[in-house]
Amino acid sequence: MKREDSLNCPLPPGWQSYMSPQGHRYYVNTFTNGKPHSSSSPSNLLCVFLTANGYHTPVTPMHQMEPGHMSLRKPSGDPQVGFGEHSEQEPFACFLQINCVTFPHPDTMQEQQLLKPTEWSYCDYFWADKKDPQGNNTVSGFEILLQKQLKGKQMQKEMAEFVRERIKIEEEYAKNLSKLSQNSLAAQEEGTLGEAWAQLKKSLADEAEVHLKFSSKLQSEVEKPLLNFRENFKKDMKKYDHHIADLRKQLASRYTAVEKARKALTERQKDLEMKTQQLEIKLSNKAEEEIKKARRKSTQAGDDLMRCVDLYNQAQSKWFEEMVTSTLELERLEVERVEMIRQHLCQYTQLRHETDMFNQSTIDPVDQLLQKVEPAKDRELWVQEHKTGDIRPVDMEI
Repeated sequence: MKREDSLNCPLPPGWQSYMSPQGHRYYVNTFTNGKPHSSSSPSNLLCVFLTANGYHTPVTPMHQMEPGHMSLRKPSGDPQVGFGEHSEQEPFACFLQINCVTFPHPDTMQEQQLLKPTEWSYCDYFWADKKDPQGNNTVSGFEILLQKQLKGKQMQKEMAEFVRERIKIEEEYAKNLSKLSQNSLAAQEEGTLGEAWAQLKKSLADEAEVHLKFSSKLQSEVEKPLLNFRENFKKDMKKYDHHIADLRKQLASRYTAVEKARKALTERQKDLEMKTQQLEIKLSNKAEEEIKKARRKSTQAGDDLMRCVDLYNQAQSKWFEEMVTSTLELERLEVERVEMIRQHLCQYTQLRHETDMFNQSTIDPVDQLLQKVEPAKDRELWVQEHKTGDIRPVDMEI
């Protein structure tokens, strides 16, 4: 493992940075109380814990991997590294944990490449938790995405209700037009004007039929699809919610195990240190045996901690992968929902244009007859039918 002397930040005395052949950076404390450590015992291992939101953060190898794929492993042949007691002299923190999720420390992190850098994708911007509006609880990024999906479903439902109201207006309008077309007002108008008036009343009946067809098509081609689109959507969202929530619970459980193992290692190291000091004061075979036993327990505690960290990283990796997959699916569903609504609103406008066209066709005959209205012709016809005589009076003679 290659030692690295060039660092972004100076390390405290006794700490050294190493780069493994795999490209992983490690931090090793080589001295305790002025004495060099043996590289074969985990009692050498010191770890930095940064408190963030009530959690401690272990310093782990800086893997050049995607978030959620970070792990702490001990390469063969490398100096022993891992978790241990809290040191007075700490190197800079590389990671911090918030709500049991490990993030790179903002002061030392390298710039991360977005998973979908050319898009404002859900999979890149919802990793952290967020305070609710009241500030009492935290809401996960995935929960925020789910809330948007459910809100979208509600908006879709409200659009269907809006179209239903529009249908009611059309139906009522058609009913009133039909009723008005049967009104007897001005029914006795005669001649070409009377014909135009009768056609106008008939056009109302035709227009009523057009609006009835419009309302029927609105129901079948707009309202019904909006209502029926993803009928089981809420159930599907609950499945997503429970799945991701279960993975977060598993991650929290693994984190608790890491904390427990870390504390156990700290206790074993303190015990080993105490027994080592006792041996310095009084040499005895019994003391040496106790030190060997304490060292074995410390080594076992270190191995347990490494195992817990590995299980934690596996759980976080699984959560990471499912988050990416699920957020991209939610993104696809949102695009699909918006496109579906857009298409059906376009269908609404198309039906509306057709209705206007049909309405125009009902009024065209009225226009044609109005153009043919001839008062002189009407007078001729009326006179011929109702005349009382064409002999005019003359003056009386004596």
